Amino acid sequence: MTRLAGKLSGKTALITGAARGIGLAFAKAYVAEGARVAIADIDIARARLAATEIGAAAIAVELDVTDQASIDRAVDETAERLGGIDILINNAAIFTAAPLVEITRDDFERAFAINVSGTLFMMQAVAQHMIARGQGGKIINMASQAGRRGEPLVAVYCATKAAVISLTQSAGLNLISQGINVNAIAPGVVEGEHWEGVDAFFAKYENKPLGQKKKEVGEAVPFGRMGRAEDLTGMAVFLATPEADYIVAQTYNVDGGQWMS
Repeated sequence: MTRLAGKLSGKTALITGAARGIGLAFAKAYVAEGARVAIADIDIARARLAATEIGAAAIAVELDVTDQASIDRAVDETAERLGGIDILINNAAIFTAAPLVEITRDDFERAFAINVSGTLFMMQAVAQHMIARGQGGKIINMASQAGRRGEPLVAVYCATKAAVISLTQSAGLNLISQGINVNAIAPGVVEGEHWEGVDAFFAKYENKPLGQKKKEVGEAVPFGRMGRAEDLTGMAVFLATPEADYIVAQTYNVDGGQWMS
């Protein structure tokens, strides 16, 4: 029996922060749909393990999104080893939380350097490659429900994700004339190892036992549970296919019903 080609057959993708969690789930889903992927991460050892786990369709690429030279090297290496870049997923990000009166400049600047500047300058570098190549492409940014509204203890993170939504709109309008679609996904609360850190923030500032905040937010999701990385892969695949060619500068909520827009 002839195996049907996947939705992303023949495509290549660069996924940032892909050595674990949501980024790794995206990489696996893309490979299952026929793509070849570059697992780009600052933790190159873990990226190599992930690539080995996935198999021949995946490569590991070292990337620090706060360093322009690292961005340029990662884009060049991916393009050379995979024969070009058709899809970029900007997934690398960090979470931070504190009451407004305790926010530090270092914490603020680090969050914006990774979540906002990293997204912008990855888009720029890959868009330059796509334009020079002349085949268009797809760029998918990872926003968040936190970018839709403020939260009492999450001012900096909410602001970074609001900026990602805004960057997606501006970049989408700017790049579509070059055949490059830019859109974003806004998850809600997604289970994974990162939530241990998120839960610890809230345990500290809301005086709750570890695990309590995670339980509360899961129960508050209309769907009935926290999201899982695999809940996001369908949208990530769809936005990279020709079916999404007429979708420009949008941010899609994939959050179990937590936010309506």
